Amino acid sequence: MKKLVIGLLTVFVLAACGGGSSASIQGQWKLLSYGPLNDQTLAAPDVETSIEFDAEGRMSGNVGCNGFGGDYTVDGSTIAFGPIMSTMMFCEGPVGDQEMAVLSAFQETAAFVIDGDTVSITSADGNSVIVLERK
Repeated sequence: MKKLVIGLLTVFVLAACGGGSSASIQGQWKLLSYGPLNDQTLAAPDVETSIEFDAEGRMSGNVGCNGFGGDYTVDGSTIAFGPIMSTMMFCEGPVGDQEMAVLSAFQETAAFVIDGDTVSITSADGNSVIVLERK
C-alpha cells in the first residue's frame, strides 16, 4: 500500500511540474478576438489568420492583409517584441481594424496568459488584448 501511495504521489508531482508544448507560446495560432479586455471584437469571419512563434525567437503572421514578422523573447509571463516589419498594403474595414489591433499589441513588452489552447496577449499599455487559439 505504501508503494502504491508513493507511486501515485510521484505521478501526480511529475504531472503537475511537467510542462508540455501546450504551455509554450511556440507554435501556430489563429486570431479569435481583439480589442479592449471588456469589449472584445471577434476576428473577421471568413478571413484566414495565422501567427507563428518559432523556437528561434522569431514570430511571423498574417491576420488578413499584410504579412508581418520580427523577433521575440519570453521571460515568465511577459513577451518582449523587437521591431515588427510588415508589408505595406492598404487595409480597410474589419480586416484593417484587426491588423492594427494585433500589431499594436506586438509592441515592446506585453503580458501573456496561456489557458489550454488559447493565449491572451495584453499590450504594454493595457489597452489592447488579442486572443489567439492554437492551430
